[in-house]
Formats: sequence, C-alpha cells, structure tokens
Amino acid sequence: MNAFGRVPDPRLFHDDRDPLPEGPSMDRGRSVGQSQAGRTGQARVGRARVLVVDDDPATLELLATRLRKDGFDALTASSGLMALRQAYDNHPDAVILDIMMPGMDGFEVCRRMREMTDAVILFVSAKSRTEDILQGLQLGADDYLVKPFHYDELAMRLVTCLRRRAANSMPPALRLPGGKMLVASPSRRQVFLGHHVVQLTPKEFEVLTYLVRHWGRVVSSDAILANVWGPEYIGDHRLVKQFIYRLRGKLEEDPAHPRHILTMRGSGYVFEESSIEGGSRSRP
Repeated sequence: MNAFGRVPDPRLFHDDRDPLPEGPSMDRGRSVGQSQAGRTGQARVGRARVLVVDDDPATLELLATRLRKDGFDALTASSGLMALRQAYDNHPDAVILDIMMPGMDGFEVCRRMREMTDAVILFVSAKSRTEDILQGLQLGADDYLVKPFHYDELAMRLVTCLRRRAANSMPPALRLPGGKMLVASPSRRQVFLGHHVVQLTPKEFEVLTYLVRHWGRVVSSDAILANVWGPEYIGDHRLVKQFIYRLRGKLEEDPAHPRHILTMRGSGYVFEESSIEGGSRSRP
C-alpha cells in the first residue's frame, strides 16, 4: 500500500476522485513552490528541502519524483532512525512523515525531531481518529493529512505550512494550564482542547491566530481590526467585541469568567496561559 492507501499506480498518484494534471501548479509553466513564493514574497519555498519518511519504497520514490518535478529538493528515509539521521545531517525545511512504520513509529520520530529542528512536519497516515490527529499535532506537527489523499492537496498543504512558518505565524501547539493543550489545525480551522474539537469560522480563526501570535502581550482593538479585517475597519470596536465573545463561547470553560482571552480595560485584549492575578481586567 502506498501513501494514498492503495497499490502504487504507475501513472503517479491518480486516484478515484479526479484525474491528476501534469502538476499542482496554479501558474502555467511554474512549479507549485515557485508560484506560491512568487505571490507572497514572504517565503522562498520553490527550492525548499523536503524529507519524505515512509517504509514503503514505492511511496518514497513516487512522492520524491513528484516533489522534485514541482521544484522541491526531495530527500527520502525508509525508517525512523534514518529520518532522524537525515534531519540531523541535511537540515530539511519540511518533513512528510508516515506514522505506521516498524521499529520507531512516526509519533516518536516527530517527538525527537522537535528536539532538534523547527522544520515543518506534515503527517500522512491512514490513522483517522481524532485522538490520532490530536496526538500528532500535540507532538508539534504543523498539519495532518489522512490517507487516501490526492497529491495536489499534499503539495498545497506543504506550501501553506512553509509560508506560514516563514511568516512566523501561529505555532502548532500552545500548552494551557490544567494539563490541557490548545492545538490549532490551520488548514481545517480547528482547535483541539483536551479531547474536544472546536470548529472556528475563518475570521474567528484569524482573530485567535493574531492573539496567540502575540501571546502574553496586550493588543488593541484597532490592531486586531487592521490585521484581520484591514485598516479601513479601524475604529469598529464593536466588531472585535463580537468576535471575542464568540471565541470565549467556544474556547473558555466559563465564558463569563475567561481564563485565556482576557480584556485589559482601556488597552485591548491579551491571550494568557492562565488568568492574570490582580491588575485591571474585564469582559467586553
């Protein structure tokens, strides 16, 4: 079985949903990495070094071939130990990591890699339970793709993760008090709190991302408006209050007495790992 949950196809990654075009590029004649980097100007992902880890030789060859065709520098490893050695020696920008491998599984590989690198880690696995996805993200993975999948989706998620990492966007996990873990899955706009999955709207996720990126620092309503909606929305503080109210309703155990998304009277909002003792704070 290959990374798509089926016997490798000599036509390279065709699946049952739709025919695969020559490549996932959205700009004719340019690779997916080159076209995305050109549009954002924030990350040069076209020659990003990607390590593919899977115990199936056919999967390694197929994925490496497609990644190279799309402008990536692809490395391969067929075991967990080989993956760690490759990561140590070659410093990849991203790792595409299978989970079910003999010996050291993908979860353990991810845990050890996070001790040596902040490279993007994208899990690909047939393990589709929420508990498995949560475990992968808690260990520090940036995304999780369930088999079977289409190569186009894999490539675009990879580029998105590279761009987000280059832009210093939301970290993959933030530890909260009481043994809980806030884990964000940007591609799905999901937040994992303990064993509960919370689905956010696009703007809710953007507001949360901005707060978490500035964790521990007070950000003004106007800063949130300018960065999430655009500078033309500056001054519309009721809009921010509405979204803070919605986020608390979804993420706080007691929205009336929030512990994480706090209001600093006269200043703005702050995302904290635990409630602030003392000081002036209130709810909108």
